[in-house]
Amino acid sequence: MGKMEYLANMPIAVLGGGAVGKTCAADMKLAGREVRLFDLEPFAATSLRDVEKTGILLDGIQRNKYCFERSGRAHFDLVTSDIAEAVRGAGLIVLGCGAWGHEAMFRALIPHLEDGQVIHVFTDNFACLLFRRLMREMGCTKRVIIGGWSSAPYGTRIESIGKFQFPHVGVKYRAITLRGAALPMKDTDDFIESAYYLPCLDAVTKGDGPVKANTVLDVDFANVNPVIHVPATVLGVSTMENWGVIFCGHDKTTYSMYSHGLCPSICEVQYQFYNEEIALAEAIGVGCPTYKYEMFFSRRSVLTQEYMGLDDEGNDNVVFPLDQPSNEGNTGPNTIHHRYMTEDVPIGCKIYHDLGVAYGVPTPIIDSMITLAGAMHKKSFFESKYDLAYLGIADMSKEELLRYLNEEA
Repeated sequence: MGKMEYLANMPIAVLGGGAVGKTCAADMKLAGREVRLFDLEPFAATSLRDVEKTGILLDGIQRNKYCFERSGRAHFDLVTSDIAEAVRGAGLIVLGCGAWGHEAMFRALIPHLEDGQVIHVFTDNFACLLFRRLMREMGCTKRVIIGGWSSAPYGTRIESIGKFQFPHVGVKYRAITLRGAALPMKDTDDFIESAYYLPCLDAVTKGDGPVKANTVLDVDFANVNPVIHVPATVLGVSTMENWGVIFCGHDKTTYSMYSHGLCPSICEVQYQFYNEEIALAEAIGVGCPTYKYEMFFSRRSVLTQEYMGLDDEGNDNVVFPLDQPSNEGNTGPNTIHHRYMTEDVPIGCKIYHDLGVAYGVPTPIIDSMITLAGAMHKKSFFESKYDLAYLGIADMSKEELLRYLNEEA
């Protein structure tokens, strides 16, 4: 045991009542930990409705190479919209909400932080940078560790009919490896060790294990959402919008970007998008995961290796050929007003663009995605509030940025 052993029996607070938050909370409660589930108002009125009575049922095929599975109905120790109540005395705090909710969640959380707490963000999406900026502005000097992960531990969905959400999450797959780092980087060893006390990461820690990224920007370049979701959604929009219309006999909600939208030409764009990320990472001096060209030409794209791993030659253990049908992929999106566009473009793509401008790297493919998505939404996503100043890293030289990421945040 290491220095983070004190977390072993402390309560865990989960912030966010969406699919990731509820799945993390249910998974960790079923593992025997004390778990508190929190969401902000006004969302809590819907997301947490009756959960104190019903608990959350976790099930699903939970696909992964090592067949790790945990299912059942979890009843939480606390379900609340009072964040002070949720995080008081908690050792681990899991943030499992969409990126547009990060600022509000952090502003609520920061006044109640306690020394020694460790915060895990699924998916980071530049959250750690925002958190440290807000801590400075709010005058918080608590000694906490915050780190982010390249993805959520699961592909998961809440069962729903229309606007009604059932107290049920279905897990499509469990990650067996994720890329993580803390801000500043000097906290990363402790952050990675703390993951072994977080049961929602059991399939990772008992699988191929967490990968120590070299900075949180490395983690953000490892976020597969922009590179997979955005080209497939923007360039596959006609299939999506015609699903259940010209493609008759289909329920609109059954459309899957992976199963029905991907094709060789879109996959080629995804690969070129990825190469712009590589160029950005190299120019800044941070890491980025390595994918082979052919890995993009599968119905699960580069996502498959998160839960099925690689073979001895470094190739995907499982490939879903583009010339064959597959129901492996999650459903969605079924509208352009979906996080695959409304989050991954004005946050993920926009920050990549801004980093390119700041450090002299052209990003024509990424920029084209921002332009086309904006045209569909009749707005400019280049005007997103997510910019380098918002993250607290504007006007930094490369050397200043690296020092900030590694030592000074």
